[in-house]
Amino acid sequence: MTTAATPSGRAGSLPRAGESTRSGIAPLKDNHYALLQVVLFWAGAIMLPLGIVVIILGWYGAANTPYQWDQMSYVVSGGMLGLGLTFVGGFLYFGAWLARIAADGRESSKRLADTLLVLAEVTATSARTDEQGHDVGAIPVVAGGGTTMHRRDCALIAHRDDLTPVGEDNAHLATCRVCRPTARR
Repeated sequence: MTTAATPSGRAGSLPRAGESTRSGIAPLKDNHYALLQVVLFWAGAIMLPLGIVVIILGWYGAANTPYQWDQMSYVVSGGMLGLGLTFVGGFLYFGAWLARIAADGRESSKRLADTLLVLAEVTATSARTDEQGHDVGAIPVVAGGGTTMHRRDCALIAHRDDLTPVGEDNAHLATCRVCRPTARR
């Protein structure tokens, strides 16, 4: 059984492989990096071939004109403009590729951070359990010769070194109002 991602982002609601996490919101709304990547891609995809077409038209015009003064206008307008469009389109296309790499890097960083948080939670949970699977922090203890029963991980006694586990005869002990331990019987 898989759990679906909830809008509140509560723990335990990580999306699973194969599940759709689409919310119905436009994919580029409030995602400026993806919008930048799409704009750069399409601008480069239009300008690069357009520059090549302008160069070819400039060559065709210069090749079909016998006068040198008339050929110069085709070379300047067709050749230089086409060359500029081609280079700018290529740089924009390259920028789209770099924006895509940056977005993939951000997504990988987010996934790695989420995985590390889950791993830290699993490690912390396993560090609090003993060999029988009991939560070590939940073991009721008494600090020194006190009359109040605490959990071992209670903030009130965290600095103490003189903790002793509570035995079967714990009826005379009061329970801590901070950690509220339950005695194991």
